Amino acid sequence: MKKVILPFLTLFTLFFATQQKANAQTPYRTAIGLGIDLGDGETLFGPQIKHNFGGNDAVNAQILFGDHITVLGVDYSYNRRIQGARGLYWYVGVGPQVSFIDYTKGYKHYHWENDDTHVDFAIRPALGLEFRIPSAPLAMHFDWKPWWNISHDVNFDPSSFSMGFKFVLK
Repeated sequence: MKKVILPFLTLFTLFFATQQKANAQTPYRTAIGLGIDLGDGETLFGPQIKHNFGGNDAVNAQILFGDHITVLGVDYSYNRRIQGARGLYWYVGVGPQVSFIDYTKGYKHYHWENDDTHVDFAIRPALGLEFRIPSAPLAMHFDWKPWWNISHDVNFDPSSFSMGFKFVLK
């Protein structure tokens, strides 16, 4: 249980310790692009959209696809500019994820493999960097995004990362 609670206490401590009034900390208002989820297991790809609400607050939504899995996710993130590094920002966040797994295509990762389909719910914290190219409408991010499954076989997988490439709309 300590392995599950410790990462979340660390993230929430970091989040509340950095709560300060800030001016326009986000590098853009809205961007769309490609999200890639990788780590120990299947690599997933799909569209994503990130919207910054001004100040430090942003929401990122994505639909990721694999051979026999689809993941829907929405994340809140707290964003801050890194002083002296033009276009570079750090962020910390968390959000719910829903996975739809199709066992008819041979996915045998979990012990309930005899079912045709399965739905999992998870919470995913994120800690990462985002870079907005100052002279172009492009941004990219890389983060550590562990997977905390809260349904069925409850477990915490710290070996997941995500990256993304976005086109800035405004």
